[in-house]
Amino acid sequence: MSLLVVGLSHRSAPVSVLERAALARETQARLAHDALAAEPATEAAVLATCNRIELYADVDKFHAGVAELSTLLARHSGVGLEELTPYLYVHYEDRAVHHLFSVACGLDSMVVGEGQILGQIKDALALGQELHTAGRLLNDLFQQALRVGKRAHSETGIDKAGQSLVTFGLEQLANGTPVTEWAADKRALVIGAGSMSSLAAATLARAGVAHIAVANRTLERAERLARILTEPGAPGAVTATAVEMTAVPDELALADIVVSCTGATGLVLTVETVRAALAARDGAALALLDLAMPRDIDAAVHRLDAAALVDIETLAEASADAPMASDVDQVRTIVSDEVAAFGAAQRAAHITPTVVALRTMAADVVAGEMARLNGRLPGLDDKQRAEITQTVRRVVDKLLHAPTVRVKELASTPGGAGYADALRELFDLDPQAVAAVSKADPQHGRPNTARESA
Repeated sequence: MSLLVVGLSHRSAPVSVLERAALARETQARLAHDALAAEPATEAAVLATCNRIELYADVDKFHAGVAELSTLLARHSGVGLEELTPYLYVHYEDRAVHHLFSVACGLDSMVVGEGQILGQIKDALALGQELHTAGRLLNDLFQQALRVGKRAHSETGIDKAGQSLVTFGLEQLANGTPVTEWAADKRALVIGAGSMSSLAAATLARAGVAHIAVANRTLERAERLARILTEPGAPGAVTATAVEMTAVPDELALADIVVSCTGATGLVLTVETVRAALAARDGAALALLDLAMPRDIDAAVHRLDAAALVDIETLAEASADAPMASDVDQVRTIVSDEVAAFGAAQRAAHITPTVVALRTMAADVVAGEMARLNGRLPGLDDKQRAEITQTVRRVVDKLLHAPTVRVKELASTPGGAGYADALRELFDLDPQAVAAVSKADPQHGRPNTARESA
């Protein structure tokens, strides 16, 4: 396993840098393709959220891989390599696995324990599969990360510490007042209709707001979200309407709470727009939550007297003082155990093609010797021939059983990859025969296209 991750997050970089480095989905796809085209990488996947950008790859050269992946991140993010490098972190092999599993459990999130990261990891895997840049290793890695994250949430109380950025942001706006009391009977405006905006709308509905207006560049998506909010069984008793983006200034003057999370590359709400809305409100306060990266709402809104703005930068500062749940240590233990198990499984899988090639060679030897015996003893009847064949096969199986079982056990230990090389050398196995088994990818029953086409 030569897993490498190069990335930056709210833990390593200021929000201003993260904001500039944010990647649209199309850019993520180009980054993954370019990483796969780079010489050191045979698989690639991109995990991009509002507070992290990470590039995962299976590489055959560590230093060349770090250099290439760092350069690609700089090129596609638009932040110069010299400026970006101080904020990048690098994890390799088991440390890279440990990092992703920790991320999946919410241990590395801005709000410890938040569960939305699981959906974002799932999206990263789906993109890698769609682009055919994720092969055996990254498929195994991301799928296992999802299982580890779900295990952490089901077996521990990490959810007590974990909450979504939406809830955390609303708590900051409520400033000590229970959110349900603060939001009761207010009017809300949600800008955007993606997963984060949908979560925000549902959270506001549960908090007791009276009405939610949903604005989106594609009106049909806004209408769909509005319908979901008012369906029987939906959280809260709320009315909802969908509006065009051109209606946002008018809705802004009516709303008490605004949550914005779009994929726009520029500002959605300028300070002039918010100032005009405040003037139309006759001094009534306006609470704004900006969950977008890059930001949707002009940071200059912080300076307006009647406006309270919480954005990613505010949340990063507030989360630094957030209490850690006692279950965090238990989650860390789960992560450590799962990393060890994943590493052992990957190392054991590495030797499987060699073992299969060895047994195939042994079967060919048996078949060849039986053919030679048939030529020398043509008088054998079918029953005698079958009994001799079965006896020879049993002898070969017994001779190979102990060494193949033991070599699999040894291969699962750190540094165990060398046992596969020893087995190939001792039995003079054809490297092409081993490669053919690897290409068939018996673990998944499909060709390892990402690796073999690189």
